[in-house]
Amino acid sequence: MKKGIIFNTMIPIFIQNLLSRMGNPLPGFSAQEKMKVKNSRIIEDNNAEIPSAVLIILYPENNDWYFLLTKRAKNLSHHKGQISLPGGIQENRESYEQTALREANEEIGIKDKDIQIIGKLTSISVPVSNFKIFPFIGWVKKKPKMIVQENEVERVFSVSINELLNKKTLKEKSEVYLNRQIKIPYFDFGGEVVWGATSMILSELREIIKDIQ
Repeated sequence: MKKGIIFNTMIPIFIQNLLSRMGNPLPGFSAQEKMKVKNSRIIEDNNAEIPSAVLIILYPENNDWYFLLTKRAKNLSHHKGQISLPGGIQENRESYEQTALREANEEIGIKDKDIQIIGKLTSISVPVSNFKIFPFIGWVKKKPKMIVQENEVERVFSVSINELLNKKTLKEKSEVYLNRQIKIPYFDFGGEVVWGATSMILSELREIIKDIQ
């Protein structure tokens, strides 16, 4: 019993609450749908989906919690120049969790031994690139020192949980795509536009955190 108490006191309350909430059913598609592109035309692809994983890395600073986002390098084949979470394609026989941890290490230099996994969010399919994304949440004890892989990542920036929860960051724009007017919900984090699969993943995280506030 004492070991359990000692262990719990070493985990911040926010993380304890998040761990507890992750043990219950997730918001799932109902949360993701809020940030889904509206009126888009689904492109059918008969090829098997490409399994991949991403990682939301939480860390404490100045009485708040933050997570890391990356701006993808412009030379990449998929989603170049977009804002995303650290992550990539599954390799060999590794688990999705191992993929997320490996990619975080490769892209921004955070070692897997420093990250404690909290749990897995709802997977999401991305028809335009044919990826099947498995998102994970992890945390580190302090703001990590990063080594950016410039071939894959242009830069890294942090977003606070308070900013994620702020309704003013939720916006929408209209664009024409394939001769069709579409509406694109997005997060505006200090001028950084986060949309598509990344925004849908963050929308589920947002709903989970709202439950524990």
